[in-house]
Amino acid sequence: MKTLWLVLAGCCIAAAAVLMVLGHFDGAFVVAVVGMIAWFLNYRAQVSKSLDASDATTDDEIETERNEDQ
Repeated sequence: MKTLWLVLAGCCIAAAAVLMVLGHFDGAFVVAVVGMIAWFLNYRAQVSKSLDASDATTDDEIETERNEDQ
């Protein structure tokens, strides 16, 4: 899913550049903003995946400590 957001962000930035060359500055701004939103969603997906992996590791460590205490 994160690759989709990154590709969408790249396409939006390229489209914004084309719109600027054509002189459609308002449209270029809107498309660039959509591209930035897609980039932030990509970043959010990466952080979410990292946090999920961290939580799984923490849960495993807690279970190991509980088993050692018994």
